[in-house]
Amino acid sequence: MADLQSARTISKATEISIDSGLRAHMSKVYGLMAVAMVITGLVAYAVGTSPAMLAAIFNTPMKWVVMFAPLGVVFLFGAKINSMRYETAQLVFWIFAGLVGLSISYIFAVYTGVSIAQTFFTTAVAFASLSLYGYTTKRNLSGMGSFLIMGLIGLLIASVINIFVQSSAMHFAISVIGVLIFAGLTAYDTQNIKNTYLQLRTVHGEEAAAKAGIMGALSLYLNFLNMFMFLLSFMGNRE
Repeated sequence: MADLQSARTISKATEISIDSGLRAHMSKVYGLMAVAMVITGLVAYAVGTSPAMLAAIFNTPMKWVVMFAPLGVVFLFGAKINSMRYETAQLVFWIFAGLVGLSISYIFAVYTGVSIAQTFFTTAVAFASLSLYGYTTKRNLSGMGSFLIMGLIGLLIASVINIFVQSSAMHFAISVIGVLIFAGLTAYDTQNIKNTYLQLRTVHGEEAAAKAGIMGALSLYLNFLNMFMFLLSFMGNRE
């Protein structure tokens, strides 16, 4: 009887420890994402409100470097993160956020500041609600993953086609579907970050869990950014 009580006590203590560690881990993930968003916003605003800097980037071949550099960094990041130190991975994440800020800086020349702020607030409220759902729900969202990835691939193909077609109706449809896909990915990725932490902490330790946290922050950052850009395309008022 004493052994049973002792086992229950140990189990309860372990559960409390995991809950505490998970909360700390998720707070760190959201913190990393928030800092990345601040970096992106500051860089985008600094460049986007300077006609000279905009012209130097987007009126020259430099625009192609700015457009594709974030893509190259994120692929390199995903391939090398396991061999990086945590501090190095965090620095690469900040660099990536700055490059994204450069690539979207044009929005400050295209849309009014008020509409950008309104769209950002709308995105923030939606993102917080969806991420909270993904964190607290008991429903297994893993089945959504393959469906959302297929939808994302279809969205990319449609976007490429519309570069040549230039259909306003297709553009609107892409924006609406894009918002829905990244909304779903926000809930899915939040639950996945939570589950990944619980698995890695037990098997591979805190260092692996911390690096997975950076990748989780990157996923949530991309979901937020894409939701914001798609919403801005049909909510934003042009200059």
